[in-house]
Amino acid sequence: MSDSAGHEPQDYSAFEGTRPVNEQAGFDPHALAAWLGAHVDGFEGPLAIEQFAGGQSNPTFKLNTPARSYVMRSKPGPVAKLLPSAHAIEREYRVMDALARTDVPVAKMIALCDDESVIGRAFYVMEFVGGRVLWDQSLPGMTPSERGAIYDEMNRVIAALHSVDPAAAGLADYGKPGNYFERQIGRWSKQYVASETEPIEAMNRLIDWLPKHIPRGASAASERVSIVHGDYRLDNLIFHPTEPRVLAVLDWELSTLGDPLADFAYHCMAWHVDPSQFRGIAGLDWPALGIPDEKAYVARYCERTGLTIEGDWNFYLAYNMFRIAAILQGIMKRVTEGTASSAQAVDAGRRAKPMAELAWLYAQKVGV
Repeated sequence: MSDSAGHEPQDYSAFEGTRPVNEQAGFDPHALAAWLGAHVDGFEGPLAIEQFAGGQSNPTFKLNTPARSYVMRSKPGPVAKLLPSAHAIEREYRVMDALARTDVPVAKMIALCDDESVIGRAFYVMEFVGGRVLWDQSLPGMTPSERGAIYDEMNRVIAALHSVDPAAAGLADYGKPGNYFERQIGRWSKQYVASETEPIEAMNRLIDWLPKHIPRGASAASERVSIVHGDYRLDNLIFHPTEPRVLAVLDWELSTLGDPLADFAYHCMAWHVDPSQFRGIAGLDWPALGIPDEKAYVARYCERTGLTIEGDWNFYLAYNMFRIAAILQGIMKRVTEGTASSAQAVDAGRRAKPMAELAWLYAQKVGV
């Protein structure tokens, strides 16, 4: 959903750079155009379709007409074997539509089609937001003050999300109440087992270890509950073309109701992962770059939200690294089945094992 360019193909995010629609993601453009004409005010063809170059899960398309552009997100093609609860694009539509009435910046939702007979899978259409997708978290080419402003804006937006009252936003039933970590660990353990292509010892250890080490304050009946994004990171944000201002938070596939600190810790993984292996800033000279260290970044978030850290921060990091390893393994499973939606899927899938090993490393730091 951005007009920015200048990255090599392997650096594309889900909403940056387009290519022709790949064969596996293909559908009948005439059927889509007919549906759009009946359900989208002001829609007029002819319709030209491109596919965004990145994204490993739900295929994302740019729909161009003479008057304007739209973005379409769909479930994978009908040949895909979907894991339970995966690719719930109807939920993406619902949460963004609800958040449009809050301080959280989101793209405007236009239309949802859950009738899979139209193009062979469910999809929704939203506005195209022009702006910058910033892929490299070291923000090359910026001044230290510009980098600091970008990081503070990321912090502000996730704090705003976690400050939304789910009930007031009409999302009181958007997730199950209570036992968030138990349920999430169970979910990702099952999805890992369902998508395993080779044994990963660290994942088996984590599946056993994580449920036994949930912080007390996070597992209590009075646990914190907010709307959580599930994949909040720099390249899932569209920034204003010239200002350090987020115009839209993207990719809500993993959103639910849950512990805000779990969501925030996922975002903070960047400080702990090597940029040569994963998208992170570990080992960089943060003061010289103008990027806050993790302690200062966490403190600013807590100041904005009024939240405090319960238990050992390393648990939150280990949990999120485990979760990402399970997601990466799911991508590898789709590679073996020929249903992955990105040419970069093989590279992503191969990162499941090192991410799991990193998660186990942080698990061993808990209580030390």
